[in-house]
This record gives sequence, structure tokens and C-alpha cells, in this order.
Amino acid sequence: MRTTNPQVEQMTSFIVMDVLEKANEMQKQGISIIHLEVGEPDFDMPECVAKAVKSALDKHKTHYTHSLGDPELRNEISRFYQKEYGVTVDPECIIVTSGSSPAILLALMLLCKPESEVIMSNPGYACYRNFTLAAHANPVLVPLRAANGFQYDIEDIKKCITPLTRAVIINSPMNPTGTLVEEDFLKEVASLGVPVISDEIYHGLVYEGRARSILEFTDNAIVLNGFSKRFAMTGLRLGYMIAPKECIRSLQKLQQNLFICAPSISQHAGIAALTEAEEDVRKMKEIYNERRLYMISRLKEMGFKIEVEPKGAFYIFADARKFTKDSYKFAFEILENAHVGVTPGVDFGTAGEGYIRFSYANSLENIKEGMNRLETYLQTLK
Repeated sequence: MRTTNPQVEQMTSFIVMDVLEKANEMQKQGISIIHLEVGEPDFDMPECVAKAVKSALDKHKTHYTHSLGDPELRNEISRFYQKEYGVTVDPECIIVTSGSSPAILLALMLLCKPESEVIMSNPGYACYRNFTLAAHANPVLVPLRAANGFQYDIEDIKKCITPLTRAVIINSPMNPTGTLVEEDFLKEVASLGVPVISDEIYHGLVYEGRARSILEFTDNAIVLNGFSKRFAMTGLRLGYMIAPKECIRSLQKLQQNLFICAPSISQHAGIAALTEAEEDVRKMKEIYNERRLYMISRLKEMGFKIEVEPKGAFYIFADARKFTKDSYKFAFEILENAHVGVTPGVDFGTAGEGYIRFSYANSLENIKEGMNRLETYLQTLK
């Protein structure tokens, strides 16, 4: 069967997954691989979360929940946003999803029609572009510059706004750069009169400064968040979105038809995460920060240029143009020769070419080994 949907034909692969799958094939052959490519916490879920999962199973809580999500979980998310950001969120404006990815799709399907335009950053999370294409809309890429700290320039966004613009996607802390969006920008983008889709999935993993929610500055926004990064719950596939009241019934219809509801057991785990796992998050953040500082130092010593040191998430976006002009080829050469998995910058857009994204979501012991292997390989290039 041949694909005939032109939107699908325009989509790119998620290159980090190509790297991971190649790395896994090498591991099956007995080759030791250090994984610095994947954006997945290496920690186990907090013990309180594991207990909640077991308890839900023991009580046979394995049936459909309300399509918007378990009311108790939505209440806890509302309390969390009040405590964390001082904003009041009506629990009825929260939709619990099977991870944050379905939330991205629901938001874009709600806002877009054929030929709509969605503004996003270049570099930026690779899947935003493909989700936009899946919603039969057109991605409009705004370049981010290292010289500007990989921050959006509000004037660049204004130049991109047309009658077809349906949303601006922002992400803070940002994947791949670890950049924390500045408060002044949030105020400016909130004033444009264009719906803002704010991906806040890395909130809670901030080492310098403070993450601010778009809801502190506007109600004309859809927030995306979840439990995978902050609480190391990737496999439980639990996310949520916060949207204006007038959007909820339409989003609910999409949810009911496409996904029915989020996993019931995962929702019970989410309640435990929000009410009991704060100390676990604090400890994980301390360890991430130790890894962050070590990796920045080692990469600089090797000759990578890091114009903007990450303040959040668990990535370092390093300028590798001293070594290559082709980040895709270079990433696979590193995998083949150093047995270290990394992500080519071009995965995040054309403005990422020449960069390599390193993830420090791995143990410090493995990171040290990975840095040693990489340094040895780079010396052969000289």
C-alpha cells in the first residue's frame, strides 16, 4: 500500500529514535553502548507512585475513567498549579491524557483547519512540526540564535503572524537547549492576541532561575504538561492539558473518540505523585544538576562550544562545528566508533545543524565513561 496523504509524506522521522534503535541493535550484538541520546529519566518512579500502582491493581481499578480524567486527579492538578504558580485553574478545564503527546495533537486539532499556520521555534522539539502536519496545518519556523541565548525574538514572531495563524508554540525549559524562557517574553507573547500553546513538561527540572507558566500572564492559552519528566513516569503515559472553558466540550469530544480516556491505573499513580513525591523530585533534581555541571565542563574541555548553558530539562546543546558540518553523519559516527548514543542537532530543525544534543538523563558513572569514549574518538579525528 502506498501512502497518498501529502501531510504524512512531509513528515520527518524522529531521528533520536533512529539513533536509539541502531544503538539497541548494537547492544544485541554484545557491544556496550552509553546512551546520551534519549530524553528519558534513568530513575525509577518514586516508591509512593509504585505503591499507588500496586494498590490500584489490587483494588481492580482497571476500568474506564471519566473522559476528562479522574476528578480527584484533576483536583490535584488544579491545586498544584495554585501552589506552584499562584494561578486558579478550574478542574473542569483540565483534560488528562495518555502522555503529553496526545495533548499536543488534541490542541492542534482543535485550533487548526487545512492551511492554518502554527508558529514554532527552529531549533525546537522535532515532533511539533509533525503534529502540526498531522492536523493538516503548516508549521512556520522562527529561528533562534545562540547569540541571543536561544531565546525567541518577539519581533520575529510578529513578522510571522498572518490571518492564517492559529497558535504559537512555546516550550520552557526548552528541548533541545535547556533554555528557560524569560518572563518579559511571556508577557509579550501573551499580548499578541494569538492562542499560545505552552509546553511545560520540563517544569520542576530547573537548576537556575524559575519556570513561569503562561497562565500567569494570559487565559488565551493551552498548557501541556505531564508526569514523564518531573516524576520519572514515562512508561505510565500520563499527561494533561489545561484549556479555556469554552474549548473543553470540543476537546472532550476529540478525547472520547480518539483515546476514550487516559489509563486508569496511571491516573491513580498521578495522584500519588502530586501529593507525595515532592522530596523524590528534589533529590532527582540535585543529581541532574551534578551531572549537568560535570558534562558541561567535560564537553568544553574537548572543544565543544556551549554558547548557552542549560538552566533546565536534562540536555546540553553543544556546537560541534569544530568537528563536523553534518550533525546527522557525525552522530552515527560517534555511535559506531565511540559506542556513545547522541542526537544530531538537525533533528530539531535546520537551525540545529552543526550541533549535538547530549542528554544527562543517565548515571554520572555512565556519563563519565561516555565522555571518556567520546574524547578518545575525537583525538583520532585530530
